[in-house]
Amino acid sequence: MADREFPALVRSFRFRVKLFQAPAAESGADASSPAGLEQSGRQLGDGGFQECTGLEVDVDVQEYLEGGRNDGVIRRVGRAKYQPLVLKRGMFFLESGTVDRSLWEWVQGVVSGQRPVARFNGWVQVLDVGDEPVATWAFERGIPAKISGPQLNARTGEVAIEELQIAHEGLWLVAS
Repeated sequence: MADREFPALVRSFRFRVKLFQAPAAESGADASSPAGLEQSGRQLGDGGFQECTGLEVDVDVQEYLEGGRNDGVIRRVGRAKYQPLVLKRGMFFLESGTVDRSLWEWVQGVVSGQRPVARFNGWVQVLDVGDEPVATWAFERGIPAKISGPQLNARTGEVAIEELQIAHEGLWLVAS
């Protein structure tokens, strides 16, 4: 076997998350491509997340039992289900000396009945050592599914971590 040169591996600890307000659209709008995911409108948070999980798509596989075929089943593609993105970050102090409340204000607005619901599109970009994106996932029309405040414990010196789960309507790996 001849020697081959393999590409460099992508490191998971260098990434950036951007959340920006989605234009108003009807629920169930065309979610077949990330074409309309321009970065515009109000940004949410500052992108300083320490962990991002949920870059997943589950496809429902339907089994069809064909009469007379006893040696197996036919499998058909069903609907796709997008897992919520889970973003974790340390609580940040703003220059004013207060905690950055933007994520909590988004959730509180939804819970208190503000309509229309503010939806956010976003990018999760994996970066190389020069801070250039090497992989970008785009998601659209995210809404807050869950927010958790930090677990406080006076016996440890850990950073106060908050967690946000975002349910969305589409996820794509796009060219960087």
